[in-house]
Amino acid sequence: MNQPPDQGTKVFLYIVGIALGVGLLLAAFVLLLLGLGVVKQIPIYIIWAIILFAIGLGILGGISVRR
Repeated sequence: MNQPPDQGTKVFLYIVGIALGVGLLLAAFVLLLLGLGVVKQIPIYIIWAIILFAIGLGILGGISVRR
């Protein structure tokens, strides 16, 4: 009845989990810097860099789990 998910689903969920976790952590850090006044404003390309970094780290983490 309770079958474990296949390997592809596990890897996909792991990638999404790492990407969201890292993205939220970096976003919280940026918001902390904004709140403390260390950074006055953040260009949009920094936000995109955080998003792409989080996705890339999730993909690399998912690939390493698969091996």
